[in-house]
Amino acid sequence: MRFLLLLLPLLLHYSAAARTPRTSETQALLSLKSSITSDPSSFLSSWTPYTDHCSWPGVACNSRRHVTSVNLSNSNLTGTLPPTLSHLTSLVNLSLSSNQLTGPIPPSLSLLPSLKHLNLSNNGFNSTFPPQLSNLTSLITLDLYNNNMTGPLPVTISRIATLRHLHLGGNYFEGTIPPEYGSFLSLEYLAVSGNELSGVIPPEIGNLSSLRELYVGYYNTFSGGVPPEMGNLTQLLRFDGANCGLSGEIPPEIGRLQNLDTLFLQVNSLSGSLPTELGYLKNLKSMDLSNNMFVGEIPSSFSMLKNLTLLNLFRNKLHGSVPELIGDLPGLEVLQLWENNFTGSVPKNLGTNQMLQIVDLSSNKLTGFLPPYLCSGNRLQTLIVLGNFLLGPVPESLGECESLSRLRMGENYLNGSIPKGLLSLPKLTQVELQDNLLSGEFPVTEWVSVTLGQLSLSYNQLTGVLPASIGNFSGVQKLLLDGNRFSGPIPPQIGRLQQLSKIDFSGNGFSGPIAKEISQCGLLTFVDLSRNQLSGEIPTEITGMRILDYLNLSRNELVGSIPASIASMQSLTSVDFSYNNLSGLVPETGQFSYFNATSFVGNPNLCGPYLGPCKIGIVNSTHQGHVKGSFSASLKLLLVIGLLVCSIAFAIAAIFKARSLKKASDARAWKLTAFQRLDFTCDDVLDCLKEDNIIGKGGAGIVYKGVMPNGDEVAVKRLPAMTRGSSHDHGFNAEIKTLGRIRHRHIVRLLGFCSNHETNLLVYEYMPNGSLGEVLHGKKGGHLDWDTRYKIAVEAAKGLCYLHHDCSPLILHRDVKSNNILLDSGLEAHVADFGLAKFLQDSGTSECMSAIAGSYGYIAPGTILNRNFSIVESLTSMNQFCFEILVGT
Repeated sequence: MRFLLLLLPLLLHYSAAARTPRTSETQALLSLKSSITSDPSSFLSSWTPYTDHCSWPGVACNSRRHVTSVNLSNSNLTGTLPPTLSHLTSLVNLSLSSNQLTGPIPPSLSLLPSLKHLNLSNNGFNSTFPPQLSNLTSLITLDLYNNNMTGPLPVTISRIATLRHLHLGGNYFEGTIPPEYGSFLSLEYLAVSGNELSGVIPPEIGNLSSLRELYVGYYNTFSGGVPPEMGNLTQLLRFDGANCGLSGEIPPEIGRLQNLDTLFLQVNSLSGSLPTELGYLKNLKSMDLSNNMFVGEIPSSFSMLKNLTLLNLFRNKLHGSVPELIGDLPGLEVLQLWENNFTGSVPKNLGTNQMLQIVDLSSNKLTGFLPPYLCSGNRLQTLIVLGNFLLGPVPESLGECESLSRLRMGENYLNGSIPKGLLSLPKLTQVELQDNLLSGEFPVTEWVSVTLGQLSLSYNQLTGVLPASIGNFSGVQKLLLDGNRFSGPIPPQIGRLQQLSKIDFSGNGFSGPIAKEISQCGLLTFVDLSRNQLSGEIPTEITGMRILDYLNLSRNELVGSIPASIASMQSLTSVDFSYNNLSGLVPETGQFSYFNATSFVGNPNLCGPYLGPCKIGIVNSTHQGHVKGSFSASLKLLLVIGLLVCSIAFAIAAIFKARSLKKASDARAWKLTAFQRLDFTCDDVLDCLKEDNIIGKGGAGIVYKGVMPNGDEVAVKRLPAMTRGSSHDHGFNAEIKTLGRIRHRHIVRLLGFCSNHETNLLVYEYMPNGSLGEVLHGKKGGHLDWDTRYKIAVEAAKGLCYLHHDCSPLILHRDVKSNNILLDSGLEAHVADFGLAKFLQDSGTSECMSAIAGSYGYIAPGTILNRNFSIVESLTSMNQFCFEILVGT
């Protein structure tokens, strides 16, 4: 018993000691949960004080119930990291990647002596790198990719001798790559790409004898080139130095990287010839040297690249022939050599390896025939050879290439007929055979590719009638057959092409009436049937094409009048009825109020405001018999008085008619109002209103790009034409009152406007980079770095701040969105489109409103309807805009 009494305190001590780490670790994990502000998936819902923390999702423990791993990756969590995580003293793995965590990385993580894997990638951690983390002497993996870290790259982590994987890319680190990074003894993976680094790539990198992957490209701007010491990285598998300002020649030492399978150096300023040593990389699978300034020929040593699957050399200054060895590479899948100066013929064996998927040889000076084996493995997806001097027929084998998606062979000297079966290929989306010497008829086939979106056969020598099967191309959006020798009627089946947006049948021999079924193509914006032999009247059904923008029926044999209903088509910006046999009065209302006389010339019987007064018809009168005897004096007097009264009536009518014509002429006369000195006239502005000049469309009007006689570029916004007597000015008065007196660096500048009482044209300074919306959501979005996004947001805010606080009266934009932020040549932001602007009264409140302002379908989240609606709407729209610029790509 005495022994038990002596043992009891000791047992209680060990029992408490056993409970203490578990209690502190539970509290540390609960502290992590409390720092999470949003958990939409309820991933942490079972983390409660009343359950065993080792059973919580994302948590793993060892046999002593100490936490060894916390993995909350891809859990859509929002919040911060608490410093109490340092209590997890047995933690080996901490992975919180792909969440929305923010704030600084806690320096207390350095107190985790067993930590080997720290993955905080794809979050929003900011501030500088905590130097204390260099004390994690057991660390193997450190992944901070895609955060908002700033400052210089951390130098002290070079002391972690155990580190194998270091990813610091996708942040805002600046300065140089520390030479100390060459001292990692075990490093296998190093990525510093996607930062704002400068200086040179230190030659000490060549000391990383265990390195297998190296990524230094994208958004960094290094001086100098690839250091020769890179040749010492004999274990290197992948080297990505794309788009980071490298210059000079590729050092021959690169040939020592015998294990290299990927070499990406595209979008740099590398020059000189391609080194022969590149051919020594026998394990190379992917090589992209595109968008540089390489000269010379493709080295013959490339024949040794037996494992090569991708070869991109486009946009360089290479010349000579494409060597036959390229066609003999057994594993080649992608070959892109476009925009060089290659001559000679295409390698005759290209495609015999049955592996080809993408071939682009466009914009060179290639001659000769195309090889017949390009799709021998039935894997070819894209074939682009446009802009060369190729001869001979389109290979018949392409008509059986079921894998083919894109075929672009325009601007060559190809002859023969279109291969049978080509337009029936199941995956085909684009066919361009324009500007060749193709002959024969349009292929007749019952089965056509429903995926085909564009078919361009322009400017060939195709003949015959257009078959009814043309209506089977249900997915086609652009159908271009202009400049051929087609004849016969336009088949009514054309109306089945419900996706059609552009049709060009000009310069053929089509005859008969215009198929009224064409009006059933509800998405058409462009119709050109000019220079044919079409006859009959213009079908009134055209009026039903609600978004038609361009209509050209010139140089045909059309008769009758121009249907007055066409004038009601508000979408029309360009028409041409010239050189037909049309007659009657040209419509004067709607869109016809701004068309030029050139749209109607060559029709002798047409008349109207552009073509002069209508001719008086010849009235057939009957000859009266001679009146026997003479009139009496009284009868003569009455006749004279009657003639005088008629003369006076005609004179009064003529005066009123002249005034009416003058008013009509004044209504059509253009007046230029300038807000600064301008070196152009309204006629110069009107010349810009062409379909080819359209750069944007919206509810507020259509925007054209124009070049003035002095070379200045302008943007012209044509507001929708007003019906006479209409009180709706489509925002014109607001635009003029707002922009006419504003001078601010970040407000788009209105140079002047042209008007003729029915149509208004606003002339702005031209912004070469278009709208922010186009940049964010187009191909350039991925290259809009965070600094530029931030700069654009600040500049837009400055413009709006000026409107809200410094204007007199104050102005609210009320339609703030990325499409209304324009970017100049230096990507500087300018706030545009004030058609919805409201002037604030001195009280700061807006007038009463009965409708929501802004773009249709664009109401910022959280918009509140109250008496200060304009203010709330503007602020919430700005919030939406900021969100878009931060996350949109």
